[in-house]
Amino acid sequence: MRIIVQKFGGTSVADEEARLRARDRVVHAKEQGFDPVVVVSAMGRRPGPYATDSLLDLVRGRGLPVDPRGLDLLASCGEVISSVVMAGYLRAAGYEAVPLTGAQAGIRTDAEFGDANIQAINTARVLGALASGQIPIVAGFQGATDDGEITTLGRGGSDTTATALGVALRAECVEIYTDVEGVMTVDPKIVPEARLISAITYFEVEELASNGAKVVHPRAVHIAQQGGIPVRVRSTLGESEGTFITGAASRRVITGIAHADGLARIEAVYPNAAEPSRARVAILKAISTVGINVDFINVTPRAILFTVKDDFAQAAGEALRSGGFQCHVMAECAKVSVVGAGMQEVPGVMARVVEALHRAGVHIMQTVDSEVTISCLVDQTSVSQAVRALYDEFDLGAPDASTA
Repeated sequence: MRIIVQKFGGTSVADEEARLRARDRVVHAKEQGFDPVVVVSAMGRRPGPYATDSLLDLVRGRGLPVDPRGLDLLASCGEVISSVVMAGYLRAAGYEAVPLTGAQAGIRTDAEFGDANIQAINTARVLGALASGQIPIVAGFQGATDDGEITTLGRGGSDTTATALGVALRAECVEIYTDVEGVMTVDPKIVPEARLISAITYFEVEELASNGAKVVHPRAVHIAQQGGIPVRVRSTLGESEGTFITGAASRRVITGIAHADGLARIEAVYPNAAEPSRARVAILKAISTVGINVDFINVTPRAILFTVKDDFAQAAGEALRSGGFQCHVMAECAKVSVVGAGMQEVPGVMARVVEALHRAGVHIMQTVDSEVTISCLVDQTSVSQAVRALYDEFDLGAPDASTA
């Protein structure tokens, strides 16, 4: 078998026209000699009646007391509806198709309702469908525990379903269809002339996604990387080949720029400057006990600085003050990140980042870097000028920006 996994996001199955385009993509794969396995998201976005958020609004919007187990059961319905509908479109075109829930497709997870992790996939039923000439249409974003409880995989979960199935089935490729052309050098909403990146490494796209680029979920990319399955991100709206994601080496100094808004910067001061290590542990423990994730951690002799999402800033501040720590909270911050596998071999990249933002009048509050990423914390109102300045500094508009 030449298996290919094709995942269609919510906008790719949102209406009649979109579903016909998705059907044609599946039919084309079949005509090319592939055995397609299709993964679908819920149809559309809020306020669409079958979008996941619309379904959850039925209880959340009314303040009804539904536990996490019940919320997952409700949230899983959108993808089930989508799988049945897409199977119908393929049957109408003369192809045998069978809709499957995540559980029926053999996806087994832990019991973390709302953000479950895939533990194993039993591919017998999917392979059996393929062997009988059927096209499996799998509901993304979901699975089931060993005792049959329905779970969901968190935001971007359909991407995770697709790559996990791709690895389990040893597919030739996973295609992720969306409403954008592929992975771009920068957000086109900020830089309209942003270019498509034709090829990118797993590591680079995972870093872009982790730092705010909204094309493919980082957990999905990580699974594909571990399994060595190439991923192609492309649009159902055109014929572009999109972006090909593999482990191939990259020499680009900067591949792309990502940004994430809606952050709050918190400075937690050590109560006893003579014992900074003990204070840091106590501060981070105080935050973790209320279930808040932190990012952008910087340590100074007198304080520890980090970011949380704006929505959690008040709770984080209260947790710290309850623990006896003085803290300062600055809301409406944003993170701007440059990502490139080649930066570790080129000196002076950080200097160029700092200088470019200085010329643009962007104040840098904090920086953090890794082998392939440099991130700067800035005021949220400065995001557009920061992104534009870095785009120009690293010449990401050049014709060869995606291959050099």
